[in-house]
Amino acid sequence: MGGTTPATRDEAAQRAGTRHRGAVVAALMLAMALAALDSTIVSTAVPQIVGDLGGFSVFSWLFSGYLLAVTVTLPVYGKLSDTFGRKPVLVVGAAVFLLGSLLCAVAWNMAALIAFRIVQGLGGGALQGTVQTLAADLYPLKDRPRIQSKLSTVWAVSAVAGPGLGGVLAAYADWRWIFLVNLPIGAVALWLIVRHLREPQRESDRAAGAAATVRARVDWAGALAVFACGGVLLTALVQGGVAWPWLSAPSLALFGTGLALVAVVVVVERRATEPIIPGWVWRRRTIAAVNLALGALGLLMVAPTVFLPTYAQSVLGLAPVAAGFVLSVWTLSWPVSAAFSQHVYRRIGFRDTALLGIGTAALILFAFPFLPYPGEAWQPALLMLLLGAALGLFQLPLIVGVQSTVGWAERGTTTASVLFCRQTGQTVGASVFGAVANGVLAARLGGAGDLDSVTRAWDAGTAPEAARRAIADAVHAVYLGAACAAALAFLVLLCVAPRRFPVLGD
Repeated sequence: MGGTTPATRDEAAQRAGTRHRGAVVAALMLAMALAALDSTIVSTAVPQIVGDLGGFSVFSWLFSGYLLAVTVTLPVYGKLSDTFGRKPVLVVGAAVFLLGSLLCAVAWNMAALIAFRIVQGLGGGALQGTVQTLAADLYPLKDRPRIQSKLSTVWAVSAVAGPGLGGVLAAYADWRWIFLVNLPIGAVALWLIVRHLREPQRESDRAAGAAATVRARVDWAGALAVFACGGVLLTALVQGGVAWPWLSAPSLALFGTGLALVAVVVVVERRATEPIIPGWVWRRRTIAAVNLALGALGLLMVAPTVFLPTYAQSVLGLAPVAAGFVLSVWTLSWPVSAAFSQHVYRRIGFRDTALLGIGTAALILFAFPFLPYPGEAWQPALLMLLLGAALGLFQLPLIVGVQSTVGWAERGTTTASVLFCRQTGQTVGASVFGAVANGVLAARLGGAGDLDSVTRAWDAGTAPEAARRAIADAVHAVYLGAACAAALAFLVLLCVAPRRFPVLGD
């Protein structure tokens, strides 16, 4: 009488599985919030940090160092998660990130803080890549848009809230709390992962019929080569035109060294049994097309995220808070559109949904230079609201679609390659569009200054009307470049991606 039936046991197991998955999803959202916050939270605390530690001439490496470390480690963590499982990679990455946060909080000078930010980035690469991969592991294809839209919302809100939170902590507490606040949040996420994430024992896709598989040795030589190559090339892109001229000896030396390391990566990876960046990532049409398209997304996102706040303050005359609102409105429409996209791609497919999104985004970006001068704040805000909706239709179908074309043993590598291309696109975009904006300013003002010097003069109330128009023209040129990047993504998807993604069964 008091025993349990098989059906009762199945229902109890299902409820327990749901509780475990809910706890893991909460941990993933906390980890995503940490990764997103640390990309932006330091920006408004720079004056306090420099005032305390000094090192004004090199403070930009607080951002560049973190970005470089995150970007170059993504492929490495992706392959490691396919080899050893997601849980150990995420646990180690979170631990490294928290260690870096603690070290940043006790930094004694700018050099130490930059070094510890790089340690943070080494852990941040694991957070970004593994969180996105686990999201696909936990949910079947029909439910993946729900978790991805949640992660998109967390990323968007955290990225926008980061500068404000950093300013509040720096002004009313101490800038070191910017890093200390990571510790309790990260500790909760780490505890939830350790306690609730249960990864099933899986066999490699290439030996699906075998009783057991022997794990291949990790390609540490390839990992080191990828890290060195990515670090050198991204340093050249980040610092070129900023710390030294593009055609100077340091710039040419870095690019030359980077190209030589590219050759080393190719040689090492061809000889490796299990390469960090396997050739199939680029030989499969679907993955290659998504990599290139999301690389273009990273490129075009630089226009609004980097240049729109300058436009809003210098051209529209808005206060910093109002200028931030003009940018942040796309965080309202992007997650909503991403969640809605599943109803579209189930009817017309992943590729065509993404084409609809990026085609609309190209038109919106192209329309920006035609706004009236100086215009009203609601005009660029409306365009940003529409742009967020268009990019939500573009990005999420591609991520869900490409993750669904591979099995568990290849999903980490595939996801990491997509994120790596998007991050690299952002780095390239910041360098290219920065050069474009400064070139337009030099042409309009007769070489009177670059974007930074002109906007500082405007903030001080000394910039004339000619500088205001020059800034508007510079930002317009950047938006036209972003529209071209969107058009490039459209052509890549149209010509390279298959109309129907080869989706595997769950």
